[in-house]
Amino acid sequence: MNKLATAKRSRAITTEEVLLILCHSVTDVLSNAGNNKVEYSPMVQKINKTCLRPDIGCFVLFDGGFSGLVIINFTAESAMEIYRKYLLSMGMPEDELAQLHTSDDVGNVMGEIMNQIVGDFTNKVRHQLRTSITQSQPKMMAMNKQVQISVNTTLDQPQSRRVTFNTEKNNIFYLELSMDKTEFIKLHDFDDLELESPDDILTMNTNQNTSSESSVANGNSEHDDLMNDLGI
Repeated sequence: MNKLATAKRSRAITTEEVLLILCHSVTDVLSNAGNNKVEYSPMVQKINKTCLRPDIGCFVLFDGGFSGLVIINFTAESAMEIYRKYLLSMGMPEDELAQLHTSDDVGNVMGEIMNQIVGDFTNKVRHQLRTSITQSQPKMMAMNKQVQISVNTTLDQPQSRRVTFNTEKNNIFYLELSMDKTEFIKLHDFDDLELESPDDILTMNTNQNTSSESSVANGNSEHDDLMNDLGI
């Protein structure tokens, strides 16, 4: 009996389980943003490196209990579907929506959604893994050419994975995660922490975005920050 209890306590949570937490954050946030039929593939790809790809690539760095990078690469079709459903669910008139994925408004909305996804992810990590990670501001690039940009991060034995997502209209986007090679082992049972609601995360991220916009108005360019993150 003791051996069984020890084995149960010692089960390691690896990169795949962390990736699953992230996938749940993607579907949960998009569902609250008017996209409630987004699904992810049950198959995960092991990849050598993460890249920003056309048509819209968005990335966030995180650090703390473990370090890593989250990238979501949207096709123009998937980005426009998610963008339109999000704003329509908030009561925005259809004739006021952008028509092209390269529009600044589309980029701003996708960046906001990315911020919410990683905010929900860090909350779930704190709740389920009992460790804390902090995120950077999302960086987004709308590209109309076939280019790939690698985002270099200093990781301890990086593990990279890619998951395919499908929207309600069968448009595709890709989630990529690169993180330290690490395992979490449960030493003893513990009580669940209270999980913050998506509304609380949205409010927090909205306040962060307002602060970021104020910073840009004072002369700090997000473009410069993006170039620094890319090592350019």
